[in-house]
Amino acid sequence: MNKALLHPDVQEFIRSNRKTEITRLVLSGSPYPDVSPQELAEQISGLNTAEKKLPTWFKTGNIIYPPKLNLEQTSSEVTAEYKASLVSGTKMADLTGGFGIDSYFFSKKMDQIFYCELNKELAELAEHNFKQLKANNIEVIKGNGLEFLKNTEGVFNWIYLDPARRDNHGGKVFRLADCTPDVAGNMDLIFEKADKILIKTSPLLDLKAGTAELKNVKEIHIVSVNNEVKELLWLLEKAHTEAAALKTINFRKNEIQFFEGSGAGSNEKAQYSRPGKYIYEPNPAIMKSGLFEELAVKTGTFKLHQHSHLYTSDDLKKFPGRRFKITELKNFNPKELKKYFKGLKANISTRNFPESVENLKKKFRIKDGGELYVFFTTSLKNEKIVLICKKIKED
Repeated sequence: MNKALLHPDVQEFIRSNRKTEITRLVLSGSPYPDVSPQELAEQISGLNTAEKKLPTWFKTGNIIYPPKLNLEQTSSEVTAEYKASLVSGTKMADLTGGFGIDSYFFSKKMDQIFYCELNKELAELAEHNFKQLKANNIEVIKGNGLEFLKNTEGVFNWIYLDPARRDNHGGKVFRLADCTPDVAGNMDLIFEKADKILIKTSPLLDLKAGTAELKNVKEIHIVSVNNEVKELLWLLEKAHTEAAALKTINFRKNEIQFFEGSGAGSNEKAQYSRPGKYIYEPNPAIMKSGLFEELAVKTGTFKLHQHSHLYTSDDLKKFPGRRFKITELKNFNPKELKKYFKGLKANISTRNFPESVENLKKKFRIKDGGELYVFFTTSLKNEKIVLICKKIKED
């Protein structure tokens, strides 16, 4: 860590040049002999990322940011705060501390946090930043988290891991067995030190595959921000032997959509119907969860088709996803649809339909945008239909 970055003049330069084009800044050189132009560029880039992703860090003075890749891989404040809401107690170990975002929010819920990080430079940055953030109950261990567990005599209320999802060549991996550290292969050691474990994985990890690799999965949390699944959280408990509960959360600008179910253990069965007055599209967290039957039952809606994953009703329902009012329902008649869409702008989606969005836009010369939302889908009677809709504005 270059402490020259903390000089007041350097900090002022970084703040005042936030909007400067990075390449031009590097080519202009550094006005400070102890700070390279690349270091200035890295800090400015980090500050700009933090403005939206890490507002607490952005607002705090004398924060030092890591390389871009480390910042991309770290949790956002929204997801870190949600993780912290799942834990309680006195002692917790974060075995893969990274830039320290999760540890910081855990420190607000626990009396003592043990932050472990194999990358010593990253650990030094986190340790420095914890002091700026006045997170005084975090102990920094610069080393292997699993080795720390083996060598400590202490036990913890919780252990947290966010295994690295890149191989030795920098390529992304998604199976738990390919991540570092190998969580599944060290479950006995981890459960020896804590009864409860929280693991963050890639949103692309298959739920059945993850459940098969891990032991004693009590809950799986699918966390989405602004309709994009960001992470999967696996809550493990030593004594738990039943099927895992599935919990979905979607953080939107003006609301938080939450839905949960029992997944494979559920006996709920959806009812089916022709399109009513309203159509509903589940948010991505629910699409990932596969809770399609329970969603219909608990929201009082009907499915259009077993494989369409669109829902309908005649009276407007509260629903964890996007809601639309159907203005027209059309059969899939290409000749008539070409006339209908001539000169129109629309937002096109397909659900259980044999043609892609791009092919449909090209075939019917539909331009993106406008207030119309069009779903090409399949009805209960296996008929190809087109739903012309207007989006219902949320409060």
